[in-house]
Amino acid sequence: MKHGGKRKHQKKRKKTTSELVYKDDGQEYARILRLLGGPNLEILCEDGIKRMGVIRGSMRNKVWVTTGDYLLVSLREFQDEKCDVLLKYTQENVRALKTYGEIKEELESVEEEEIEPFDFNDI
Repeated sequence: MKHGGKRKHQKKRKKTTSELVYKDDGQEYARILRLLGGPNLEILCEDGIKRMGVIRGSMRNKVWVTTGDYLLVSLREFQDEKCDVLLKYTQENVRALKTYGEIKEELESVEEEEIEPFDFNDI
């Protein structure tokens, strides 16, 4: 039995819309500082607090994130040091949010903390 020729190996791609989503109560804009492994990220929220972000299950293995990406996160009421990642913004969305004054420029200027080199002679 043949399966229909050339179309056999084509993937069906979902069309994504770059609809702009604004934050609600209990949500913040954030930027990724470091990838911690698995679904965990070190992020800097717009309120100036570093938190551990957890990528929710429906985003895992579908949306790829890297250092410097902008996110929409949901803050946890019971754990202030953790939050849940809801959405990754595209570059066009980030530009639009900056134009509308939603994202502060402080998130852009923050660099990763420098780790001091370890010297074995100090032991």
